[in-house]
Amino acid sequence: MNETSTLSVAEVARLGASVVEEVERAIIGKRAAVELVLAGWLAEGHVLIEDLPGLAKTLLARSFAQVTGVDMARVQFTPDLMPSDVTGSSIWDPSQSDFVFRSGPIFTNLLLGDEINRAPPKTQAALLEAMAERQVTIDGTTHPLPRPFLVLATQNPVEFEGTYPLPEAQMDRFLLRVRLGYPDTAGEIEVLRRRIERRQDEPVLAQVLDRPTLVAMQAALEDVHVAPSILDYVVALVEATRADPQLQTGSSPRGSLALVKLARAVAAMSGRDFVTPEDVQAVAVPALAHRLILRPELWVRGLTGDDVVAAIVDRVPTPAAEDSAGVPPR
Repeated sequence: MNETSTLSVAEVARLGASVVEEVERAIIGKRAAVELVLAGWLAEGHVLIEDLPGLAKTLLARSFAQVTGVDMARVQFTPDLMPSDVTGSSIWDPSQSDFVFRSGPIFTNLLLGDEINRAPPKTQAALLEAMAERQVTIDGTTHPLPRPFLVLATQNPVEFEGTYPLPEAQMDRFLLRVRLGYPDTAGEIEVLRRRIERRQDEPVLAQVLDRPTLVAMQAALEDVHVAPSILDYVVALVEATRADPQLQTGSSPRGSLALVKLARAVAAMSGRDFVTPEDVQAVAVPALAHRLILRPELWVRGLTGDDVVAAIVDRVPTPAAEDSAGVPPR
């Protein structure tokens, strides 16, 4: 498919469903998480997967790369990892009597950053320009990154020894945060059954997209209508985080943009060319919770950003369905 080709919202929904179905052959019983990651990618955002070891975070990234036919690189973040290990560097080439740029693993379509919070802040900061501007600057020269470009980072939320917590500025660069969680009993039994059935550890997934088609799916989101009432609703939710007494810091306007981008992706994946309040509500927690800073005393009570955002969604008035579809009320 040509990269300039356009797709209808119906085609985005059909192709998206094919991607989710194929990825689910490897990631069992986690459809909601798979759909969120796909929504993040269609919205051209980066995804933080925060969960315990052994819950298929790395497998999820590999599965998406296989199914969408994009290039993937994996970086294991460690305390001794240098920025140049991620971005690349200029190396003296005797044959040319000059410095030659050797690109690092970040020059790919899908960068899996495993345990991103184990790298020192200097190395974490090397990702900021790439995540924000889709480019890397080395020795004064700017190198554009390929399209599409997604950072899918993982971190362990309970093991803090030897880690460097991500600064708020970098957390804010992630469009959404996803948690997989333990599978239920039936799901875990199904994982075991399929492993025995295929007679090898790694599942083999079919490619259902190519890179130009994925780029065209991303472009198609611009055709999803967002009514003024939905924009008002998004801003009301974000402003509520800034006024909430339980929070030291609420969401920035980047959170508002994330809500709109993700809601458009969810609408398109549902086959609709307009956003509903339910689309916004479906992505509010993964889009906003990681951008908030709670007051210290709330940690003692076990309250989380997820709880605060969920409560805000419950209390902020929802616009009428007629308004959200852009249809004048009768």
